[in-house]
Amino acid sequence: MIPSTFKITDSIIFYPYTKSYPADTNLACEISCGDCKLENKKISIMKIKTFFTIIIAVFFLATVDADCQVKINLKKRINREANRRANEKTDKGVRKSFDEMEKGIKGLFKKGDTTAGQQGQAGNQAAAGQGQAAANRAGAQGAASPEEALTLNWSKYDFVPGDKIIFEDNLIGEKNGEFPSRWDLYEGVIEIAQFGGENIIMFRGGDPHIVPYLKNPDKDYLPEVFTIEFDLYVNNNNDFTVEFVDRKNQKFPGDYASLNIDATSMSLSPASSILPNQESIINEWAHISIAYTSGKMKAYINETRLINIPHLQFEPTGIGLNAYHGSDYYQFFIKNFRIAEGGVKYYDRFLQDGKIVSNGIRFDVGKATLRPESMGVINEIYTMLSEHPDVNVSIEGHTDSDGDNDLNQKLSEDRAETVMNQLISMSISANRLSSKGFGESKPVNTNATPEGKAENRRV
Repeated sequence: MIPSTFKITDSIIFYPYTKSYPADTNLACEISCGDCKLENKKISIMKIKTFFTIIIAVFFLATVDADCQVKINLKKRINREANRRANEKTDKGVRKSFDEMEKGIKGLFKKGDTTAGQQGQAGNQAAAGQGQAAANRAGAQGAASPEEALTLNWSKYDFVPGDKIIFEDNLIGEKNGEFPSRWDLYEGVIEIAQFGGENIIMFRGGDPHIVPYLKNPDKDYLPEVFTIEFDLYVNNNNDFTVEFVDRKNQKFPGDYASLNIDATSMSLSPASSILPNQESIINEWAHISIAYTSGKMKAYINETRLINIPHLQFEPTGIGLNAYHGSDYYQFFIKNFRIAEGGVKYYDRFLQDGKIVSNGIRFDVGKATLRPESMGVINEIYTMLSEHPDVNVSIEGHTDSDGDNDLNQKLSEDRAETVMNQLISMSISANRLSSKGFGESKPVNTNATPEGKAENRRV
């Protein structure tokens, strides 16, 4: 039975209230490969290596003048990729890559720079692509019968992010053309660029691969329960890879697999799945969510869960991000990256701890506009309130210390009210809800680090 007094901390805090309580009642409880076919044929690793030698040698000659500061270890890269492609047996057919690499050679001859003019051109192309992608999705859905078309939207999103921030990078203060300061380079060329008026991390070439820049990165820094979130932009159908080991600092395990994401699907051996209704995320931002709970792993593209593995065959120890085909032609951008501890559903957490602490309600920067990924948290709160109609809540907004005090106060009030109105729109009675804001006056962590600020921005 849920006690009538509990609290949720997110970017909003929920406090129960009633019309009257005894004077001594404590209400401050916080919820605070090439032309060859792989079918029925044997292809020697030596032939594969020869093919890769030709391809990568051409790549090196094409880009050496643009990125001469990068030392490319061809032998290491050939061996690693040949082994990786030979070992991965998913329905993608050896990662779809041998043919894709040959098709992409002409793109590798483009000499890249991160000038504002080129980025502006990329932005215009992206805008056109976004419209086409939306039209494609609408056409695919319109052609399908009601029985064939699956209705999957953010209202069914069940991802709940962790509440203790381990690593956060919102790219604020980063300089265009520089290496992202909160990351470490394993290989390739990675730079900060401007895209759509925002700072993004661009995977530019040389098999680009980064790992978080942390203290003691050689140690296992992923807890038993954790979540990972970031926004991904691609203009092609090649893989973006999330590795669950820090290749630069940690010993590479034998029993290991990586999460591969392309414009229409995800794969993590032994699981793979495609987006419904012929959807594609080419030329648009997509929110990637990953949840690991004591051996279980789930992964989502936007609101759609594509990976659900009950018993993972390896233990994640660190994180690496890799875009093997990344270049100025094949674009891979990320932003809003976060690793957090926790992620257990609210009701289970409440039963265990008597309170709920979350950090997953997100808003546009400086605004009270809810971001779609916030619906995982809000849906969970809605379910709990629906199942326990005797519980009333007060929704409180909080900000970090950046900016003007008065503006932060108003922003916190508006954000709390936004969440309250969202719950009301989902049929929770307005009589059970109230909202208030506290601005930056009640921090739960330091405002000196990105992780601390992320925890202080809560509702």
